[in-house]
Amino acid sequence: MTALPKASALPAASRDEDAALVRRIVGGDVAAFEHLMRLHNRRLYRLARATLRDDAEAEDALQEAYLAAHRALGAFRGESALATWLSRLVTNECLDRLRKQARRHNIFPIGSLDAEIEPEIAMDDSRQTEAPDKALVRAQMRALLERKLDTLPQAFRSVFVLRVVEELSVEETAQSLGIPEATVRSRHFRARSLMREALAQDIDLAERDLYEFGGAHCDRVVAAVLAVLARLATPTGTVPGGR
Repeated sequence: MTALPKASALPAASRDEDAALVRRIVGGDVAAFEHLMRLHNRRLYRLARATLRDDAEAEDALQEAYLAAHRALGAFRGESALATWLSRLVTNECLDRLRKQARRHNIFPIGSLDAEIEPEIAMDDSRQTEAPDKALVRAQMRALLERKLDTLPQAFRSVFVLRVVEELSVEETAQSLGIPEATVRSRHFRARSLMREALAQDIDLAERDLYEFGGAHCDRVVAAVLAVLARLATPTGTVPGGR
C-alpha cells in the first residue's frame, strides 16, 4: 500500500484543529465523530461513488471506511491532513471492493491506483431556489454528466471528481489518492477530453431535434385554430371570408 504523504506544508492551524478533533474522538466523544463525518461526507461520498459507479455500494464503502477510521484514529499522527487520511481510507476500501468484484467475475483484479490505466471508451445543490423548469433542467444535466462520468476509467473518475467537483488543488488530489502530481494532471486532462467528446456526441444528436414540432405541440396548435374558427363561424356554419 502506498505510504501516506508527509504533508509538511500543512498549516499549523489545520494540524491543531485535526489533532484536537482526533483527541476528542479517541476520548470517546461521539458528537466529535459525528462532526467529522458530516464535515467530510460529501467529498468522501463523491470519491466513493466515482470509484464504484453505484450509489448503494458507495454508501456501504463510506460506512466501512468511517468504521475503519474510528478504529485507527488512535494511531493518527497528523503527518497528513485528516481529510487526506480519510480519502485514502475510502480509496482503499473502494479498491478492495473492486478487486473482490473482479475475482467474482473471473477477470484480472484491478491494479494499484498508482498504475497507469489505459482509457476505456456534479454540483452543489446549495444554490438559491430556482423555478421548477430550471431545477428540472439542472437535474437532467446533472444526471447526464453523471452517466458520462460513469463511462470513464476508474482512475480518471476519481481525479475528475476531486479536481472538478470538489475543486481540490493538484497537490491535494495527489495526496488524497496517493499518486504523483504529474499523474493527476494527465488524468485530469484526459478525463476532461473524454467528457467533452461524450457530451459533444449527445449535442450533435440533439441538434437534429431542435425546435421539434409534432405530437402534442402540433395537436395543441391545430385544436386552438379550429376552436377560433368555430367561434367565428356564422349561424349557417360558414366561416367569414369563406366561399
